[in-house]
Amino acid sequence: MFRRRPLDRPVDAARRLAVGPQTLEVAGGSVVGHRYPENFDVLHLDPELPLAAVADGMGDGEGSRVAGATALSTFVAQVRDGWPAIGAAELRAAAAHTQLRVRRAGAALAGLTGCTLTALVAEPEGGQGWLVQLGDSRAYRLRDGLLELITVDHTMAWLGVVHGWWPADSPEAARARYQLLRYVGHPDKPDPDLLAVPLRAGDTWLLCTDGVSDQLDYHRLRDLLAARRDPARAAEALLSATLDEGGEDNATAVIIRVHPTVPTPR
Repeated sequence: MFRRRPLDRPVDAARRLAVGPQTLEVAGGSVVGHRYPENFDVLHLDPELPLAAVADGMGDGEGSRVAGATALSTFVAQVRDGWPAIGAAELRAAAAHTQLRVRRAGAALAGLTGCTLTALVAEPEGGQGWLVQLGDSRAYRLRDGLLELITVDHTMAWLGVVHGWWPADSPEAARARYQLLRYVGHPDKPDPDLLAVPLRAGDTWLLCTDGVSDQLDYHRLRDLLAARRDPARAAEALLSATLDEGGEDNATAVIIRVHPTVPTPR
């Protein structure tokens, strides 16, 4: 019987950000889990901008730690410096600069220096956001009771399952889960997926590392996100569930609920 470990990054009270005619209510946290002694996930909840991101280091060494920290600090700085201009060109340039910085940071390290990156940035006028995706962390959207995975995993396992090379629960698929085709720090500096997504009042978004998505199945994720909890309580419940399922990996989650902005009475 394992003993539950506390949240590595406690979930603070949800933060509210007005974005045009909408308000984003955001909270997130992280757990080490029961397998690793340290947490190589990184998350960012911006205090001023409608920006949230998660990163998952590859492996459990110094390269993993350096990659995650460098990737998020660089990407966030690029978005802040360019604000309020935000779009495909700006985000592609931010991702390219992030690739460069992580490659430079890893040049002096012996092992692999790489990480995933999944970010959601809302446009200043509201109504639309941008997803930035490299690797196998994920972005889900819950809308009208339907939970959908919006991003694609950049892994050999994803290709194999989608194209019928092997069953999803096969040993081949399990091994291929660790073969990332795109990530931050890759020698070829691959481009991210950039997805323009509508942000509709009533939507709930989840950004998470694979320590969440690998341990909680579709129905468990949907039920936890659909529960009438504020984002902070929902994130706590979700992360606690990963520990109950074994805590086999670091797990990080950011939950964003989209509300209509209530006009201030004059």
